[in-house]
This record gives sequence, structure tokens and C-alpha cells, in this order.
Amino acid sequence: MADDFRLEASLKGYPLTAAPCLVSEIGARGWNVLAGDLPLPLAVLRRGALEHNLAWMQRYVGERGVWLAPHGKTTMSPELLAMQLAAGAWGLTFANVWQAQLGVAAGARHILIAHQVLQADDLAGLDALLAAHVDLRVWFLVDSPRQIELIEAWVARHGKGRVFDVLLELGVAGQRTGCRTHEQALQLARAIAASPAVRLCGIECYEGLVATCDSAHDAAAVTDLVRRCARLAHACDEAALWAEDEPRILLSAGGSAVFDLVLPLLTLQGLSRPVQGVLRSGCYLTHDHGNYQRFVGLVTEREGLADTLQPALTVWALVQSVPETGLALLNAGRRDLSFDIDLPRPVRGARAGERLAQAAPASWRVSALNDQHAYLCFDGSGAAPAVGDRVELGISHPCTTFDKWRWMAVVEDDGAVSGAIHTCF
Repeated sequence: MADDFRLEASLKGYPLTAAPCLVSEIGARGWNVLAGDLPLPLAVLRRGALEHNLAWMQRYVGERGVWLAPHGKTTMSPELLAMQLAAGAWGLTFANVWQAQLGVAAGARHILIAHQVLQADDLAGLDALLAAHVDLRVWFLVDSPRQIELIEAWVARHGKGRVFDVLLELGVAGQRTGCRTHEQALQLARAIAASPAVRLCGIECYEGLVATCDSAHDAAAVTDLVRRCARLAHACDEAALWAEDEPRILLSAGGSAVFDLVLPLLTLQGLSRPVQGVLRSGCYLTHDHGNYQRFVGLVTEREGLADTLQPALTVWALVQSVPETGLALLNAGRRDLSFDIDLPRPVRGARAGERLAQAAPASWRVSALNDQHAYLCFDGSGAAPAVGDRVELGISHPCTTFDKWRWMAVVEDDGAVSGAIHTCF
């Protein structure tokens, strides 16, 4: 269960003159974003979209017979992690041991660390987590004999007798971590099977970096990686390299962009034990108005789905200056908004003093960001922003907006603040 976090004026977006309150109490304040009750810029999460996306993804994986371990590094929010678990997620994924402790506190008892664990402090921390929670299972990635040597040295030096559960990572040349060839991976699998410090529980890959948002290209590139992983799984199976007492073989893949294309791996047949396929998508919860909207649009087309994910995360900003025709400056910038993939996109506007938000004109666009400014360009053919107006900005890539906020308001469709979450970056 997430702790009831204290919100107060030292946090960006919280009213300077308001008394502190707990996350669980903020809905009783009667605040509304469009009434000017909170200072801008302000990151908000639309409750209806969050609930839709939770149900959508759980239905998606359930119908395809795979399990979901959302990547917690997307939000690093105890409230949102607990929400994903309550909706039916089998476990959670994290990038390191430090992050994993947040998942344990949120109630997860199945955790994937989708990175290589090897430094002494991380091994000690993971050992402590496992010792403190006897029902906890944690798997991390291995992609080199040297990593195994470092783990074995730590176990021998500390006399713990701990045996860590690992997944062998298969990678792509020129991309991130993971064994590059079948031969290299199979040799590593044999080393894991022979090690007293690690147990081979399955195989992992990450397909996101080969995707380009072109269905023909992505299907071919991801299918190649999936087939390589399947070939390796069969080879490990034939050589009896899996941990002896594991009833299932864990096969994991899946970012938030082309997760449909890895399903043949996650439902692989023909091995000596049942396969447990685990999808690690993280950005599905809030989705976005850019990168993932484009990618998941193609997933929806390929799968013939009746509906899709909805953007839940936006940032409201204030028009603080209109210094020349065609240019307005908003009071939100790189400190508040994602910009690593796309610039934010104006999605709605609300005139000063009004509670009604309207769709932003198609001609409005953000052309640049400074630390604290967004350059909103507009033409004379439609409504022009005025000083004091509010603009709602859709983002691309939620991960790099979440890490800019210590809390976010949860709002209803009319702008009413009904809850909040906090983050632990």
C-alpha cells in the first residue's frame, strides 16, 4: 500500500497560500484546474483515461494469455503502481534495485529488473529485499560471463549462499545490452547453468529500439528478434539448462510501442515446460499525444481493435506574453515537459476566467522550449491566445514528464481535482 504523501507549498504546482494536505485529502478541497485554484504550470492526469487504459491493457493481455509486469520507471509513483497491481498486473518491472524497492513497498511480489545487476551494493540490496520478503521473486538480466564472475565473487566474499534468479538477455547489434549472437548466448546459458550463484529462469529481449513506426519494417525487424529468442529458448531447453526446480520458463519482451509483435515469443510452444510470457509495457497507463499515440495507432490497425489507449497526462500552462503577432509565450518549458522525442502539442485552450476548455486551433503549435518558456506559434486565421489564457499541452513520451514533477493532480473531465499522485525519482 502506498504511503499517504503530504502535499504542500514547496512542491511545484501546489498553491503557495494553501494549507498542506495528504494525497487522500486533496479531493475534498473542491479545487478545479480551470477555476484557477492551482498555479500553472500544472501536470494533470485525467482519471477517466487512466481507468480506461488500465482496463484496456489488462483485457489485451488476458485475451492473449500473457501476463503483465508494467515498467515502473515510467511513473515511479506508489499510487499508480498500486493501481496497476490492483487492476491485475502479475508484477512490476524496474531498471535497477533502487527502483525495485518502490515496487516491493507498493505490494509487488514478482519483479523484473530489466537491466544487468552486478555491483556489490545492488547485490547486497537485492539480497536484503529477498531476505525481508520471503514471498518475493526478483529476476534480473545477464549478458556476459564477466557479470557472472562478479556475482559469484560477491556471493563467495559475503558467504551468503544466495542464488539469484536471472534471465539471459538477447540483444541487437549496435543497440543496447544483450548477447549479439546465438552462439554467444548459448555459451552464456551454459555458464549460468553451471554457476553456483545464478539460476537460468528464462530469456528476455527488448524490441523497441528496432521499431520505426512503419508496420512493414517493424513487423520484419521484431519478428527476426523474436525468432532468434525462440531458437535460443529451444536450444536451452534441449540442453536442459533451465533451473531444475522452476515449473515454468519465463519469456519476457515488450515495450509500449510494438508489443503486439512479440506475442509469438510470449506464447511459444514446444518446450519441455510451460512458458510464462511477460509483457513489460509501462507507458500504456498514461499513453501520450505523440510518440506512443502513433505507435499504438498501428497496433490497433494490425490487431483490428475496436478501441485504443487514451492520453491521460497533460500539462496546463499560462499565456504570459504575446509580444508579437503570431507568437505567444507560455510559462512551461523544459523543466516541466517532455521534449526528448517531440515537442508538446497544444490540445485545448481556456480563456481567462472561463471554465470551459475548447479544442486548440489546428494552426497552434509549439516551435521551441526554453527552461521555463514554450513558444506557441499561431496564425491569424483562427482564435488568437491572449495574456491570461490557459493552454493544455499534450506530451510525447510520458517518462520524461513524470520525472519533472513530485506530484500530479488527478482530474475529472471538467477539471475538478479529485485526487493526486506523487513520484519518487
